[in-house]
Amino acid sequence: MTTSTHLLRQRRFLPLMVTQFFNAFNDNLYKTAMVLFVVYSIYNSESQEAMFSGAASLIFVAPFVLFSALAGQLADTRDKAAIIRIVKLCEIGWASLGALGLFMVWQGVEVHTAGIPLLMIVLFLASTQSAFLGPIKYAILPQQLKPEEVLSGTGLVEAGTYIAILGGTILAGFVDVQVSLVLVIVIAFIGYYSARFVPEAPPLSDYEMHFPLLEPFAANTKSRVKRWLGYPFVAIADQVVMSARLIKEVKQNRQIWLAIIAISFFWTMGAVLFILFPPLAKNQLLATPEVASLFLVIFSLGIALGSVGINALLKGKVSARFGPVAVVIMGAFLIGAYLVAKAWTPNAAGELLPIEEWIFEPLALPLSFMLLGVSTAGGMFVVPLYAFLTTHCAKDAASRTIAVNNIVNCICMVLGSALAIVLTAIGLPVVEQLLVAAAMTIVSAWLGWKLYSAEKEAGEFTL
Repeated sequence: MTTSTHLLRQRRFLPLMVTQFFNAFNDNLYKTAMVLFVVYSIYNSESQEAMFSGAASLIFVAPFVLFSALAGQLADTRDKAAIIRIVKLCEIGWASLGALGLFMVWQGVEVHTAGIPLLMIVLFLASTQSAFLGPIKYAILPQQLKPEEVLSGTGLVEAGTYIAILGGTILAGFVDVQVSLVLVIVIAFIGYYSARFVPEAPPLSDYEMHFPLLEPFAANTKSRVKRWLGYPFVAIADQVVMSARLIKEVKQNRQIWLAIIAISFFWTMGAVLFILFPPLAKNQLLATPEVASLFLVIFSLGIALGSVGINALLKGKVSARFGPVAVVIMGAFLIGAYLVAKAWTPNAAGELLPIEEWIFEPLALPLSFMLLGVSTAGGMFVVPLYAFLTTHCAKDAASRTIAVNNIVNCICMVLGSALAIVLTAIGLPVVEQLLVAAAMTIVSAWLGWKLYSAEKEAGEFTL
């Protein structure tokens, strides 16, 4: 029996895997349904569509910057399983609001004044939930698994996450919006039920949470009105202070910091690509939302394949050895995707092709293959780095380390989203932006090489 198969039969792992699966599934079902419906049904220009997609991406990553420090400290000072259950209970609330927003836009009720703003608010809430769950899903693994099981467990969680993204994305692109708004509520209940079976994971140290700005603020302010009016602003400032302190703490470990930077730059590229897919499908390829969904599915499936494949190559050894080569291959496939998309000839009728017709276009298969190559190589690059973080930090600091990783990841994703918005604003066609993403892989390869060099200097891996 393989390690992966063995883990899937264990209560110490399976409920966490299932909970994370449905969390990623529901996030992406909602987000993709929202973006595709608005892009295809509300807006009618490439610039507007790219701007909306970029704005949605910015809103989605903002909570990770704002709340990851708090989430990491909570996970290191409280029972991780208890936090998971609370977070999944909150999901039922945002899913209900999201269903209301989708219904309003679908029915044309106050679309621009209330419907779309509500969709964006719910997207923020969904992302906030993921920000609190993020530090736990990896940090809990070294606590629940044996050392030789951590890489397999990380690979399974990562692969499961992207299979869930695949499933949520498929549903969002292939079912009507009225079906999506019901499913997000149903899946929220399923996710909460599975979370109830996650085994206890108590804190591993007596680390105490710190709120440097809130404590004197609460003690010195006599007016209750002033205190509660100012609390949100001070609380946000407090998160910035905590984030800066955690980043400074983690930067003391050079290998971990290099891994975080490498992961973050990878997701900078990912942010650019995910913003490009819907307008690329609609305007360059003249395809329906199902094809845009297919691109996201292919991308997610590729990362899942890369997650499993790299575990076989490394034979359970946590190492960044193959990182530089993997990301160079990713860049080559991106250039291939650009060449195929550039050579695409729109159908003579100028109509949006449904997926059952699009797949028979001469360049459909080559383009799909290029996107699969991009994401598979990406998965082989990034998955070992997540395992690297949780195995090379102190066991009682795993959640805070993952929190710092999420903070830096999301800052870079914001920059990637902003880059895509700026490039669109200055008139660079969406298809040309694929070359920008390809150029960025050069930096990722350099970061991967720096990490592997640091790893070899520490004597942790030899050829």
